Amino acid sequence: MPHSKEQAEPLRYERKFLITGYSHKDVEQMIKFHPACFSEIYHQRTVNNIYFDTLGFNHYYDNVEGSQDRLKVRIRWYGDVFGTIAQPILEYKIKKGLLGKKNSYWLQTFRLDEHFDKEQILNAISKSEVPQQVKDELLSLKPSLLNSYTRKYFLSADKNFRITIDHQLSYYRINYDSNTFTNKSLDRNATVLELKYDSALEQEAKEIGALFPFMMTKNSKYLSGLERLFL
Repeated sequence: MPHSKEQAEPLRYERKFLITGYSHKDVEQMIKFHPACFSEIYHQRTVNNIYFDTLGFNHYYDNVEGSQDRLKVRIRWYGDVFGTIAQPILEYKIKKGLLGKKNSYWLQTFRLDEHFDKEQILNAISKSEVPQQVKDELLSLKPSLLNSYTRKYFLSADKNFRITIDHQLSYYRINYDSNTFTNKSLDRNATVLELKYDSALEQEAKEIGALFPFMMTKNSKYLSGLERLFL
């Protein structure tokens, strides 16, 4: 997979549901029996992220305070949490109200273990074809959270609506030195459902969401992880 590839998504809507009263298996059955006829696509996989924030956690507070324009910066990969991280992707997740998009950049391989430090990220970035402005911005941030979860993917019969469900959420403290990854928090009870669709389909999305027995909620795994580990 080429490390020079840059991807930019159009703005789309995301409706989120934080579900605690049902197991992820129950939620999966509700999706499969939904009138929109969702079917599973891709394969189940483990999603891992290292989030970055300013020294004053500005990205966190922008989300807490409900700012219209919000930003999350993370490195994402799939598979094992620790070890050699192959095909990591630097993502800038930009939100404007309920609308969101991602700008993505392939990074070089690095290792994540108890020896993880700033040099590993610096090397991965310096060897990757990432715009200089993005490199400079990332170097001004610090790693603030590591998280991991299991994800499944579903698509409606008309292919206009996509659902992901996440469970087995794990959160770890991370910084640029002295990482043992023993300071972690596990959330085995919650399931996060995200409904994603084009901005022109807002009314149809409301109708789809209304047929689930749970309410749309404001949810962020980044906020949840920080609040579990730091606050």
